[in-house]
Amino acid sequence: MTGTDAARGSVRGVTLVLVVVGVVVGVAFAPQAWGYATEPDGTVAVVELHGSITGDSASAVVDDLREARQNDSVQAVVLDVDSPGGTASASEQLYLAVKRTAGEMPVVASVTGTAASGSYYAAAPADDIYVTPASVVGSIGVRATLPSGGLPAGEVVTGPDKGSGSTPDEVRQRVETLRRAFVGSVFAERGDRIELTREEVSHAKVYAGANGVQNGLADEIGGIDTAISAAADDAGLSDYDVVRMEAPQPSVLSQLGLATDGESADATTEQVFEYRGVDTVQYLMLHGTIETDAAANETGVTANASA
Repeated sequence: MTGTDAARGSVRGVTLVLVVVGVVVGVAFAPQAWGYATEPDGTVAVVELHGSITGDSASAVVDDLREARQNDSVQAVVLDVDSPGGTASASEQLYLAVKRTAGEMPVVASVTGTAASGSYYAAAPADDIYVTPASVVGSIGVRATLPSGGLPAGEVVTGPDKGSGSTPDEVRQRVETLRRAFVGSVFAERGDRIELTREEVSHAKVYAGANGVQNGLADEIGGIDTAISAAADDAGLSDYDVVRMEAPQPSVLSQLGLATDGESADATTEQVFEYRGVDTVQYLMLHGTIETDAAANETGVTANASA
């Protein structure tokens, strides 16, 4: 063997060793590279707003939205709405929480049933509102139920308005103030899309999904999956996880239809929204009929709707 042949053999040997080493290294790192390539770009969080809006249910949704904002992996939120609304104060809390979240990441609302009154208020700051043909949206207005009146026997108060807190005229003024804020917020969030006048909106009518799209109270026809896909697109996610935030679960007794804390299983709307044992003015952003004696003392305001 000549010196040249020996040199060529040595080069072939080195080349073979390098190829083998490359294969071994490639095999060793391939799982990591594959895992990195398939890792999601981020997460779309689905937050449920279902049922009547009370202080407790609103707090749960507010907590879910805060958790979504604080989680670095969450890049978008879908608000899954099926609610007739509830108390005015709790509905306002939801509106502010959704608005804050929409300022930090894409938020898309999906109306899987009803987004009426307070729940529509909560959904208004979303970038887009998706509805199904059978969905219901609207009922943009405020109502109040007045105490049945009369000072309970044996009670002493320090002022004539201590028991009721307000005269009927003062309640009407408060309802009008809340109505102005509600309508004003809806137009602030969606004014360039709404085809209705402020007076028409203040009539508090509800609309089926397709009609809601036509008049600008909603944006697109589509279900929850369409809303999730839209939220991901808005966030620039091509590969993403979907996480549904767990809604508060009813107690075992209530699921069985049994009474809890001395309350009957078929609690009325009045019992749900009022402080237990205290008859106070109730300011509601609620769609539907209140099945209580207090409904006879209900007041509503749609006047000055152009303001």
